[in-house]
Amino acid sequence: MIKVGIIGSTGYAGNELVRLLLQHPETEIIWYGSRSYTGEPYASVYGNFFRIVDAECLDDDLDKLAEEADVIFTATPQGYCASAVSEKILSGTKVIDLSADFRIPDVAVYEAWYGITHKSPEFLPEAVYGLCELYRDQVRTARLVANPGCYPTCSILAVYPFLKAGLIDPKSIIIDAKSGTSGAGRSAKTANLFCEVNENIKAYGVTTHRHTPEIEGVLSRAAGVDAAVTFTPHLVPMQRGILVTAYASLTKEVSEEELRKVLLQCYENEYFVRVLPEGICPETRNVEGSNFTDLNFRIDKRTNRVIMMGAIDNLVKGAAGQAVQNMNLMCGLPEQTGLRQIPMLP
Repeated sequence: MIKVGIIGSTGYAGNELVRLLLQHPETEIIWYGSRSYTGEPYASVYGNFFRIVDAECLDDDLDKLAEEADVIFTATPQGYCASAVSEKILSGTKVIDLSADFRIPDVAVYEAWYGITHKSPEFLPEAVYGLCELYRDQVRTARLVANPGCYPTCSILAVYPFLKAGLIDPKSIIIDAKSGTSGAGRSAKTANLFCEVNENIKAYGVTTHRHTPEIEGVLSRAAGVDAAVTFTPHLVPMQRGILVTAYASLTKEVSEEELRKVLLQCYENEYFVRVLPEGICPETRNVEGSNFTDLNFRIDKRTNRVIMMGAIDNLVKGAAGQAVQNMNLMCGLPEQTGLRQIPMLP
């Protein structure tokens, strides 16, 4: 059995890690880390685990955990993992960080967008961006994996095939994304109160959202030139899910059949990416509770643009499920192990 520990187990992503790992046939959770609830029964924080998890929450001592765990998940705010990780820890265990600390290779870009000093830039060159569909081989041999953000996961998977094939202008990409409120985390914020969110939809982080450089960086590497992305997220009154609608100018005249061939070929061997039939648009409800990404596209011939669409569950493929997918690769397991949950409907 793979012994795993979770630092930040009482956040939404941490809770989802617990749910998935308890159903995983090859893992044993040995550490339910939570600074806020240390000493309290985990099931008192999340009642859905009553009579399923008897353990109490432990502290966030990463050094001690590294002596006991084969894999550590850090589902923590920005700054924690970078401040706690060390060569000693990475020499003894594998770390999958669900924060943004190691997603952006350029420390100056990270510090500019996140407004904090990076505490361990020496590990940035070796950290692997854990979008399995793009960087599978690198993930397999990694000690430190940067689990992608939820918006970037959906956005990149939707845009990547056409950008990689040179079919869209990398300077013309516009991404309109909508997320459920769980994407904002579990901590109390006035903007996320029921009366603030219910019966409402709003844009936020306009021109300043911190996932922008993450998306641009990966897409730039795919294109081989600097990509420019206009990214605008929106908060919608639902608990889970991300829907991305992205737009870009085509570089040449191309048919929908040709674009569909590119999309299908890119993901033909990807279990967790579902290219929908022609004319069917992705919906968040069709991926809820699962690690699937649903994709499709349409061409707007009038404007010579392609509209690329994607849907994921932000807590699964956008966070915990993708982290487990990375763990499977790092530990030599079949990628789908413990992740075959069927989407929940209704």
